[in-house]
Amino acid sequence: MSSNKNIALQLGEEISSDNNAKQGSLKTTKPQGFRFENLVGLGILSGFIKKKPKALEQIKLFLKKYHNINFVKLTAFAIKPELIKLIPEATYIKYQVVPVEKIGSMLVVAAVDLLPEKIKSSIAYTSGMKVSIILCEGAELTSYGQKLYGSTIVNKSSTATLEAEGKSLALDNAESIELDLKVDSNASESAVIKFISDIIQVAIMENVSDIHFEVYEKIFRVRYRKDGVLLEKVRPPKSIALAAVSRLKIISGMDISEKRKPQDGRLKAKSENGKVVDFRVSALPTLFGEKIVLRLLDKTNLQVDMTKLGFIPSQLEQFQKAVAKPQGIVLVTGPTGSGKTTTLYSAVQTLNTEEKNISTAENPVEFNFEGINQVQVNPAIGFNFSDALRAFLRQDPEIIMIGEIRDLETAEIAYKASSTGHLVLSTLHTNDAPSSVSRLLDMGIPGYIVADSTSVIVAQRLVRTNCKFCLVAEEVNEQVLLSVGVKEKNLNQFKNLKKGRGCVRCNQTGFSGRSAVFEVLEFTSVLKKALIEGVKGDAFKKIALAEGFISLRQHALEKLAKGITTVREVLRVTIGDDEESM
Repeated sequence: MSSNKNIALQLGEEISSDNNAKQGSLKTTKPQGFRFENLVGLGILSGFIKKKPKALEQIKLFLKKYHNINFVKLTAFAIKPELIKLIPEATYIKYQVVPVEKIGSMLVVAAVDLLPEKIKSSIAYTSGMKVSIILCEGAELTSYGQKLYGSTIVNKSSTATLEAEGKSLALDNAESIELDLKVDSNASESAVIKFISDIIQVAIMENVSDIHFEVYEKIFRVRYRKDGVLLEKVRPPKSIALAAVSRLKIISGMDISEKRKPQDGRLKAKSENGKVVDFRVSALPTLFGEKIVLRLLDKTNLQVDMTKLGFIPSQLEQFQKAVAKPQGIVLVTGPTGSGKTTTLYSAVQTLNTEEKNISTAENPVEFNFEGINQVQVNPAIGFNFSDALRAFLRQDPEIIMIGEIRDLETAEIAYKASSTGHLVLSTLHTNDAPSSVSRLLDMGIPGYIVADSTSVIVAQRLVRTNCKFCLVAEEVNEQVLLSVGVKEKNLNQFKNLKKGRGCVRCNQTGFSGRSAVFEVLEFTSVLKKALIEGVKGDAFKKIALAEGFISLRQHALEKLAKGITTVREVLRVTIGDDEESM
């Protein structure tokens, strides 16, 4: 079977040979399968097509002549929700195909690939029909798919039912906090209940991190956070907002009668394929109703292998050395959602052996680990991080993890524990590692104690990574590179930058997944001396950079040079270094 690249090369050679053939006719070798967009996206034909726009039309003719495949505009097809039962949303997401027409016993399916026979056979078997493939552009398929499968959540035929349900609040009295998302199509089910199940089901399939249900004066909308960015998914009728919120509160174990105070809950959902995902649920009273946010806690996506988090080798060595010490403090800092908990879990799991007594105080406990004593703090009843710390010290621990150091009391107990033979791990909310030192000093911890007991401070962010399916070269002006911190002598390292053009697999964003960027501040003798002398802030960071400290911006630039991310992402998640650049 010819590879995509070989076919693209073949077509490129044949089209470009029109200097020797008046029309640049194509060879008659029949390709055996390729992604249409690769013909342009690989960069092999892109330059030529810019010079000779007819090349794209020749490719389309080639496909029709030798594959009987038509390249069409999906705008010519009406959205038909009744076709959804033939190709469910899970199939659309997995294979990036949409049903567009039913002609007798033939199902017309749009795709951006010449599908392998096994996939065509699978679709034919599932739908019970013969399958005919047409090709379309990725952006059109994404738009069509969103409209079609958005209608599975709120379609025209169900809107009236949803509105009626919303007005009557006809919800079942479900008391269980485990939700089975597998729906029996023959069963009678509340439209609102199915709406919530569909929203959660799709979120699991699309690997989103958060679901936002938001009520405004005139609209009710649902947004997904994927790869750190919020995108609107659907706008159901405003009239169902109260019913939907009530349903979410019921299945999360909240008090549905309490609408004036924030509430927290938990939910365990089982998807159609049997995958079980935990959710942390938050309800917040707003001007026009309660906003509900679900945080997906999918343990199967949790990366606790320290070597795979994304550290530069030198940073990994520093972090591993600090975690291996029998005592001291290891701090991880960064904004909410930057991966701090994952980094701490990776450290704790490395130390999780039969010989060690490990206790953690968390708010909330996001993931459960065997062999670790995990405690949920509860400020509402007066059980705070400082209380948990005191209790741990009476439990003969070797290793203690505290969810966050928020106040002087917790900080004092943590540093006292670290100086009496315990390894303490915790987090702070600061902009970077050097500013964590200033935060501790401002809390009231003396500089000599911070210098003596702190082993390492890690700061981190998450940058979106380029989609590998639509990766193309990106030209960036040298002045832009210099302005973000690249040294002039290193400009040659940034000659092969990449970006995602946008395709159906990345929802036309150009990004798929995220990668961590770190800075690891190890307390050398020079830094300890500076700290004891009262140096902090920018002056302390300047000394750290001189000691070989690699900042967040510098690490992000390394990922930029490797084609992992873009300049825009580097600027979005990191702050430039005043005195140092890569």
